[in-house]
Amino acid sequence: MSQNQELIGKIKGSWAGKIRVGTAEITLVINITVDDKDNFVVTIDSPDQGVTGIATSKVLVTTDSLLVRSKVLTATYQGAFADNFSTLKGTWKQSGMTFPLNLQHSFEKYSVKRPQEPKPPFPYLETEVTIKNEKADVELSGTLTMPESGGPFPAVILITGSGAQNRDEELMGHKPFLVLADYLTRQGIAVLRCDDRGVGKSTGKFAGSTTLDFVTDVCASIDFLKTKKEIDTTRIGLAGHSEGGLIAPIVASEREDVAFIILLAGPGLTGQRILLMQSAIMNRSAGLTNKDIASDSVLRTKIYTVIKKNSDNEKAAVKIKDLFHAAKKKNPGEKGLSNLDDNQIDLFIQQCTTPWFRTFLVLDPVSYLSKVHCPVLALNGSLDVQVPAKENLEAIEKAMIFGGNSRYTITEIDGINHLFQHAKTGNIDEYGKIEETMSPEVLDRIAGWIMKEVK
Repeated sequence: MSQNQELIGKIKGSWAGKIRVGTAEITLVINITVDDKDNFVVTIDSPDQGVTGIATSKVLVTTDSLLVRSKVLTATYQGAFADNFSTLKGTWKQSGMTFPLNLQHSFEKYSVKRPQEPKPPFPYLETEVTIKNEKADVELSGTLTMPESGGPFPAVILITGSGAQNRDEELMGHKPFLVLADYLTRQGIAVLRCDDRGVGKSTGKFAGSTTLDFVTDVCASIDFLKTKKEIDTTRIGLAGHSEGGLIAPIVASEREDVAFIILLAGPGLTGQRILLMQSAIMNRSAGLTNKDIASDSVLRTKIYTVIKKNSDNEKAAVKIKDLFHAAKKKNPGEKGLSNLDDNQIDLFIQQCTTPWFRTFLVLDPVSYLSKVHCPVLALNGSLDVQVPAKENLEAIEKAMIFGGNSRYTITEIDGINHLFQHAKTGNIDEYGKIEETMSPEVLDRIAGWIMKEVK
């Protein structure tokens, strides 16, 4: 055996450790394999953030050290092998900052624990389906799960949250919709979940699409289910998470064939109000002072006003940059949004002037919720930092009362975050670190409520 082959045998596998960034801990994994010529192939994972397979641009391996560089991350790791090649002791350098990072070796591929994730064989039928949205010329690819016998069955369509999502709403190493679909189907409920347009096997483009475009995708899914003899067409409902909890009432306000809707951390406030609340909560968690938080909120409000008043993106960008420069001049060194550099400002403007963001900013859930007359279940967690529970659930209830709909159940669940996990802080960086994908209590509430309403 050559010296290189001997070294390969000692260091192949996954090297995992944690870096501390402020109050947060982030897991990083360096994966080492070899190609057919015994050249090292190295990738980087950030499992807490749901990111895997990040490419490296330089790898240097010696008998006593490892250097890995990634242009994608603008980061470098340099460490020394120790403890008979069981440990790497070194530093992670990124964006001008240096962090100590010691990595532990495993010959097995590093994997996060997700004990709730169901594994086949399943005690129900699982079918790959294709749904045509004629209005948008889009084909949605999805999975329909149904009990093996009986029927026709009540059915629920799962609607993903914001961002490009696959049918399992996969994020941070979790598959919430896979867990939810499995649980509901075992309770006798058929479940349809689809890749978003432009994601996975679905056609179309996600970029440039808005919440109102996704409404037409859900309508096509309802029409599809109504063609299935195994489905009770009078008992088809919708369950939307986050933005999906906005899409569901929009659809239900327009169609009388929606039997029920479930809002899982669904908004009751406008997008602008939610975004301002999100930033305030996250800034406070990051340790910003009340003065900085207030100034940040003022700047964001001015930016959102510019976006709403200027449909031309170029004109909006010029005015937003002026707002940033004025804020920096007035409060130099202030923490928060005004602390962004020029490149970050350009990226922020790009994100804030997309068709989706413009639409989300002004959509008012109350105008749709007040027109919903089917049964409504609204659940949210007390630790939700993305769609704060108290204010949004209160708005949803007011809309129900205003619209004269008495068939609603609204519950804030203590100790639960935006993904409906039991959590400590509710912060986003905690999602991937929690083994639980979805609280069993929440799963039980959803299934029990559906069966009660469609009995």
